[in-house]
This record gives sequence, C-alpha cells and structure tokens, in this order.
Amino acid sequence: MEEVFAVILAGGAGVRFWPYSREMWPKQMLDIVGEDSLLRQTIRRLEDFIPPENMVIVTTEKLAQDIKFHLDSLGPQAKKIQFVKEPIGRNTAPAIGLAAVHLHHLLPESIMVVMPSDHAIPDKEKFLKDLRLAIEGARGNGLVTFGIKPDRPATGYGYLKRKDSKQSERKSLFRVERFVEKPDFDTAKKYLSERSYFWNSGIFVWKTATILSEIERQLPNLYETLREIEHLLFGPPQLNKPNEPNKLNKLYSGLDSVSIDYGVMEKCTDVWMVPASFRWSDLGSWTALDDVMEKDGAGNIIRGNTVDIESENSTILAGERVIATIGLKDMVVVDTPDATLVTSKGRDQEVREIVERLKSRGREEHLLHRKVEKPWGSYTVLEKGPGYKIKRVVLKPNGRLSLQRHKRRSEHWVVVSGEARVTREGEVYFVHTNESTYIPSDTKHRLENPGEELLQIIEVQNGDYVEEDDIERFDDDYGRSS
Repeated sequence: MEEVFAVILAGGAGVRFWPYSREMWPKQMLDIVGEDSLLRQTIRRLEDFIPPENMVIVTTEKLAQDIKFHLDSLGPQAKKIQFVKEPIGRNTAPAIGLAAVHLHHLLPESIMVVMPSDHAIPDKEKFLKDLRLAIEGARGNGLVTFGIKPDRPATGYGYLKRKDSKQSERKSLFRVERFVEKPDFDTAKKYLSERSYFWNSGIFVWKTATILSEIERQLPNLYETLREIEHLLFGPPQLNKPNEPNKLNKLYSGLDSVSIDYGVMEKCTDVWMVPASFRWSDLGSWTALDDVMEKDGAGNIIRGNTVDIESENSTILAGERVIATIGLKDMVVVDTPDATLVTSKGRDQEVREIVERLKSRGREEHLLHRKVEKPWGSYTVLEKGPGYKIKRVVLKPNGRLSLQRHKRRSEHWVVVSGEARVTREGEVYFVHTNESTYIPSDTKHRLENPGEELLQIIEVQNGDYVEEDDIERFDDDYGRSS
C-alpha cells in the first residue's frame, strides 16, 4: 500500500488537559495514558503498516521543532517522518486541506489516513484490521470514518447515525445518514437506546483527490486559498519571489477556523462508516480518563504523591508535593509545580475558560511548565520577579546551547556540578564546580557540557525584560533560527 499516507494532526494545544498540557508542551506530547506520549503511541500504532516516510505530521511552526526533538527517542526511522507546518492553527479543515495539497502534489492517487495525535487506542491489531477495511472503502472514492459504539449517554462526543442495519455493497461498511453535534443528556440517552448512533471518532480515510473535491464543493473560499498556497509552494521556480513565505503566512492566517466535521462531513452524502472493534477515547477532558485508566475499589484514579481518605469516583494526580484529600466525590485534582486544578467532574470541560483567563491576564502558566525540556537538556524556573529570573539549567553530556545574545538581560552562572565550557564573545574558558561567570547583556555567548556527566548550573537573569523570546541565535546544532 505504497499510496497510503498517515496524516497525524498535532497542532492542538489540548487546553482541557491544563495544567498538565501547556501551549508549548501540549497534550499529544504527554504520557497521560501508558508509558509513552500520546503522539509517539500514535506513530507506533502504525508501525509495520505505514512506513515512516509515508507519515506526515501537521502542526504549527512554533511546535514543529519541539515535536521533532520529542520524536528522537523513536530512533533513526523518525527522521523520515515528513512535516507540514501551519503558520498558525486554523482548526482541522485547513490543516487537512494543507496536507492534502502537499500529498496531491507528491502522489495524486494517494490515500490519506487522518488521525488526531492525542487519542487513546490500546488495541493495535484490532485498529489495523478495521483500518484495512476503511482503506478498501476509500478506494471507491467515498469518505470513510470509524464509528465507536457508545456504552453510555456521553455528552462530550459528536455522534453519527448509521443509515440502516444492513451491510452495504461495500463489505463491512455502513452508509452514514448524518452527523450530529454533541447532544444534551436526554438526547444522548435516546441515541444510546436506538442503537443506530455511534460516537464520531474523528479518524478519517479518503483519497486525497476526493477530499480536495469535497472542500472545493463545501468550502470554496478555503479551496481557493489552498490553490493559491499550492501555487506558491509548487509553482514554476521562475515565479518564486523573496516575499513568498510572508505571503503564504498571510494567506493561511486569513482562513476561517472551521472543523472538517462542520465544514465538510456534515454536508456530504457519500460518507461510510466502519463500526470500530477497537477501544477508543479522544481524551477530551480529565473525566475521559475514567475510560482508560485503572481505578481503585472506590472508583478513584490516584497517581503520584498522594494521601487520600474515603474519596469516591475522583481523579487525584499529584507530582512531587504531597496532595492530601478527604471525602472527595466526583472531583478532579491535578497538581503541578506551578499550578493546581480542582474541579467537579461535571464542570471539567470549563478548564478551557481557565486557560483563556490566564492568557488575558498575561500569565505564563498557560504557556510553559516551570520545567522545560530541550534537546540539550532542560531548565526549571525556580523564582521570578520584577527584573529578575532564577533558573536551574541541566545540560546532557556533550550538549550545548546555541551561540546567542540577549539584548535586555544579563546572566550570572554558578556551576553546581560538572564542568562548563563557556564562550563569551571571542573568549573560550572553563568554569568548574563552585565557580561562576558573568555574561553581560548584548554579548554573544554559548554554554556547553564537554564532559560525560550532567552539567548543572544556577542561572540568575537581570534586566528590564527576562522573557524567553529575548534571544538572537547565531549558530545552533538543532536547526533553530531567531
């Protein structure tokens, strides 16, 4: 199946999983369920079925580099995975359309398996068996999705209705009569009793040409913009202009934010469904963990440094600090070093509003964790105040930061363990344990770990602006640019 490509959507922020999920370290990069991140689980689910060179990750420009670093643990095969970068997130219809433009140029007869990167699907073999059926159905030019048989009247999922109980002329596929939005509880109970309604999995299979044709029919403005983008990306070389990247960014940023379900699928008549035999959760909220994580005898999910007395049906996730709970019922408690969420399960969908309020108040807790993983190691913000920030910086053996400069802050480094190799303008020198050095503002510098042990330093920043975007890179081992 050389013409089959996996398009993995990885541009979302997963705000409803705050405070675990942050804008620069979103849900798909977390190991919420299982022993690996959701994104790496998605890729491994397709191993031996779709080769890595036929996998395409669609994400935003600001997340792409971190995702590439995140995939390094998958080994050299991960280097073959392709990336399609959105200038800015514009929901699933533009993201899928942009991927379709790339694949149609590469192989007009390609088939796209469109998958979110943050779903939990523990049954790999059952999933691949159903996927084979969906691919065969897509060869007939239809749009194919997976329907999840509901086991309760869920109000957090969209639904699709199977047209009838008889199998279609397409083996093991059923025609979809209609898509419906997330229902209220009474309507969900009705859907459950009728047995012709399924949860909408958000996983799709279709020919690239077919989905582009449907976008042209249902979303003509999006289609016209995609054609302009296609011309910019793949048009005759002699027409290329220096400002083309800016023009592409402007075109894409001007698109309406619309989902593929609302913009295309709900309006199509040739949609087919494979009734899924695999277990599935879209992990759309903290309550969704009830479907995929082990519970104790009282129905609780408890993880981390916790002490609990007689709580019931609650989710309590702790970090390094002790979280003590007494008599909770139907609650969610999630603790991180810089933020703690406490909510009833019935209102956990409103976490999105918390994130929006943090943004509007200029708070950083929606953007980054205190500890930030980097390809060279990590840093942890220990304290921050007006005009200063204190970090613990850890460099892996033989790791080094970019050659860089800060315009509005100075840095004072104290080596806690290991040996640091420091470049400061034209000077190169070593700083040992219990020694320190000073980097004035507007000075080119680089920090390296030349040894085989971890290098740990305490960094004190001073200046009128100590945010992470005050950085100008001149040389970088990881392909980042200023």
